[in-house]
Amino acid sequence: MKKIIGVCACPAGIAHTYMAAENLENLAKKRGYQVKIETNGSSGVENSLTDKDIIEADYVIIAADTRVEMERFRGKKLIEVSVSDAIRDGEKIFSQLDADKLDIY
Repeated sequence: MKKIIGVCACPAGIAHTYMAAENLENLAKKRGYQVKIETNGSSGVENSLTDKDIIEADYVIIAADTRVEMERFRGKKLIEVSVSDAIRDGEKIFSQLDADKLDIY
C-alpha cells in the first residue's frame, strides 16, 4: 500500500486548512492509500509529520497558501497546490498521483 503525507496550511488557519486536510484524507483512503496530513492552523501545527513518516512516504502533497518548510521533503515525489484546490479539485490531484506524474523535489 502506497503512503501519502501532506501539509495543509493557510494564512488564517481556521476552516480551510482543516477542510483541505479532510478532503485529501478522504480521497486517499477511498483510493487505498495510507495517509497522514499535517495541519498548520490557527492553533499551530497538529498531526506533525515525523522523520519516519517522511522516509516511508511515496508521495507528498503540499496544499498551502502560506510558507511551508520544504527542505524536509527533499528527494520525495511532491505536488504543490493551493488550499482551495485541495478542497475543490482533489480528484485532479489524485489523478496525478495515481498516474505517478509528480516531480521529485
